[in-house]
Amino acid sequence: MRSTEIRRIFFDYFTSRGHTRVPSSPLVPDDPTLLLANAGMNQFKPYFLGEVPPPYPRAVSVQKCARTSDIDNVGRTTRHATFFEMLGNFSFGDYFKGEVITYAWELLTEHYRLDPDRLWITVYQDDDEAADLWRQVGVPAERIQRLGMDDNFWSMGVPGPCGPCSEVCYDRGPAFGPAGGPEANGERYLEIWNLVFMQNMRGPGNGKNDFPIVGELPNKSIDTGLGLDRIAAILQGVDTVCQTDLLAPTLATVERLAGRPFPGHDGSDESVSFQVVTEHARSTAFLITDGVLPSNEGRGYVLRRLMRRAIRHARSLGIDGPVLADVGTSVIDNLGQDWPELQAQRSLILAVVTREEETFGTTLRQGTRLLDAAIARTRATGTNRLAGETAFELHDTYGFPIDLTLEAAHAAGLTVDSDRYADLLDEQRRRAKTSGKGKTADAMRRQDTYRALLAEHGRTEFIGYTHTSADTDLLALLRQGRAVEAAERGQEVEIVVARSPFYAESGGQVGDTGTLTTSDGATIDITDTRNGLDGFQILTGMVTAGEARTGRAARAVVDPHRRAATARSHSATHVLHSMLRRSLGDHARQQGSLVAPGRFRFDFAHFAPVEQTQLNTIGVLVNDYLLDDPEVRVWHATRAEAEAAGATAFFGDKYGDHVRIVDIGDASRELCGGTHVGHGTQAGPVRILGESSIGAGLRRIEALTGSDALRHADHERRLLGEITQLVGARPDDIIDVLTKRLAALADAEKALADHRQKELEAIESRLAKQRRTIDGRTLVTAVINDVTAAELRTLASAVLRHLPADTAAGVILAALTNGKAQLTAAINDQLHARGVQARDLLIEAAKMIGGGAGGTGPLASAGGRNAEALHGALGQAEAALITAMRT
Repeated sequence: MRSTEIRRIFFDYFTSRGHTRVPSSPLVPDDPTLLLANAGMNQFKPYFLGEVPPPYPRAVSVQKCARTSDIDNVGRTTRHATFFEMLGNFSFGDYFKGEVITYAWELLTEHYRLDPDRLWITVYQDDDEAADLWRQVGVPAERIQRLGMDDNFWSMGVPGPCGPCSEVCYDRGPAFGPAGGPEANGERYLEIWNLVFMQNMRGPGNGKNDFPIVGELPNKSIDTGLGLDRIAAILQGVDTVCQTDLLAPTLATVERLAGRPFPGHDGSDESVSFQVVTEHARSTAFLITDGVLPSNEGRGYVLRRLMRRAIRHARSLGIDGPVLADVGTSVIDNLGQDWPELQAQRSLILAVVTREEETFGTTLRQGTRLLDAAIARTRATGTNRLAGETAFELHDTYGFPIDLTLEAAHAAGLTVDSDRYADLLDEQRRRAKTSGKGKTADAMRRQDTYRALLAEHGRTEFIGYTHTSADTDLLALLRQGRAVEAAERGQEVEIVVARSPFYAESGGQVGDTGTLTTSDGATIDITDTRNGLDGFQILTGMVTAGEARTGRAARAVVDPHRRAATARSHSATHVLHSMLRRSLGDHARQQGSLVAPGRFRFDFAHFAPVEQTQLNTIGVLVNDYLLDDPEVRVWHATRAEAEAAGATAFFGDKYGDHVRIVDIGDASRELCGGTHVGHGTQAGPVRILGESSIGAGLRRIEALTGSDALRHADHERRLLGEITQLVGARPDDIIDVLTKRLAALADAEKALADHRQKELEAIESRLAKQRRTIDGRTLVTAVINDVTAAELRTLASAVLRHLPADTAAGVILAALTNGKAQLTAAINDQLHARGVQARDLLIEAAKMIGGGAGGTGPLASAGGRNAEALHGALGQAEAALITAMRT
């Protein structure tokens, strides 16, 4: 029974019993407690918690899941995978244990036609009710085993819904291990379906089974998970999940690339490697499809780790060329019909894996050489433990992943001093913190001062969204982190005011500038605004007139032109973000930005450079949309309401329960605290200057807006005018004229190069005829005029080819180049085989011309400023060559 049929039967069975079919949620969950979707119930969590009324009483789904906790078991067991499809049926306070047990038994025995005598059941140790219900459907008591919390009490590994569970296991027979039931052998008695009786709630704690049960859920519910890989292995009669039709075509691709068949699940390192490459290829494809790109943290690190493990295991199979694109293609071709998003993201998947493999190739080659040498040294000392210093150096200096070091050490029969590695990693982090600006004594003192002021005066009242000026009170002045009563003209100070129209730097937008004038005539030029603490503004400024004193009334005025120019840039970034995702794909999400007056930079996730033609198209889309003059609308809502309305939030950003949303027409809806224009035409024009890489999977666009964009266009137009005058052509003809002139220049340079090559060939021929024979050995020595150092080396090698190969021979050439003495020595294999190094022939000669000799093996050079000693140096080198040939 193929996997497509297994899915169909599951859906048909439960939809015919009143379950609503719900599509899989993405692998990237809308849940801050989860890195990746790891169970079918993830998307239904609000229903189990009673936070949101369920739109249906019962549901059925096939959920994409990723669990990297099982990464080390892939290939070492027959059943573990880092990605899998979980078939699940769910009840939200509708039915409970009796019904779900009946459903599971009926579906497995009557529709999938599994032998009832091979099914074993486990229940939670205190769950008498579940054990009785299983006996009622026909399972004998001797095939029902009671297990503890580690095995039969389910939770997500984080605070949330949980409850006792019952697992259905299939006895695959004695070939897979000894008898004794699931509690004795998980390989033979393969767990296929977990029925979770969702009735409890776990609170905060220290680990999976340390999260205390804090109460019961509002409604007793059901969450089940039937592993498609595992039941497919049983129904298709294969030993491992990699041999099911879900992965068999990918395994066949690995076999083709390795040039030999999969040996079967025999426990060998080779068997493990075949399965790791196969299984990780599927995980990689699905993660990229759902918007994950490789990076060094979070989900991106999970993806990078999977890809790099697959590459390393491929190398251990002797696959030296690219592997990820081939296995990725097989995953798409095989599963794309059931998961159309794989087909839709084919180009993205292949581009990402190809780029990552190219990048990792260099790291892997260098790190593997160093690691192999370290393993050899460790063995030579008679110890079986690789030093933690070695593991740390590979990770810190060479970027070699620690998990690969652990794997390689394990394969070599060694352990790694993980404690020392962890200590070194902690030391590095402490040093980074100590050297960080935020940890200096001055910064700590400032924070203490800010906290005291916040306690005394409270949060700053920010009115800058609706006002660019305000009457306020000057509450405090600070110099070098300490509060002062007054500041004189020419002194830089930090200022705290009661009410502020100044926008504090946040969300990538720079802080406002302007002026602060006190009631007694002091003036402070405000040069920056930032948040000292949450909701507590710090203004930075220079006293330019009078004496500023605390306790005075003041007038605060924002620089209106700078504020307007910044607002243009901020609105432009929102529209650019939208057009990038339309053009490149939904993965091209914002990763950071700098919003400044008249300019911005925008960082986004993408796997490759954006071609200039595509960048130009994106620029046109942005400006065309702004010219349509969409309204910029700001509104407020709860976080849940905003997300339900499709507002984009940024991973890692902090938002309160109530959020500010900025809509720009129908193109952009983002959670944002920045300042914006009122209509699209006020933000343009936007001039994209270019894009570049700022790290693996991250790109940056820099652009100008408003009058800055126009001034840049004027500057480019003036440059074009100057070029047209120099060339003597009209602007419309400048490209054709320059192309023709550059082509003519290239032809002239080629003609000169050809002429020079003929001159060098003539010199080569002349030098070859000047050979001398001494005691049956052949040599050529000469001084040549008007050649470069590179040409001298080329000539020496070329002349050497004219000399006999069956006896010792050598060439020493000298030249004056730009007043500098040059020497080159070349020796043939006969002489080099005796241990002679060309560099040794030039060491003393190099000293005579005031320089040094360099080079390895049969070719070496020397150079120096003492041109007058060139002939003498040539004689010295010739003598050294003759001596070497005679020995």
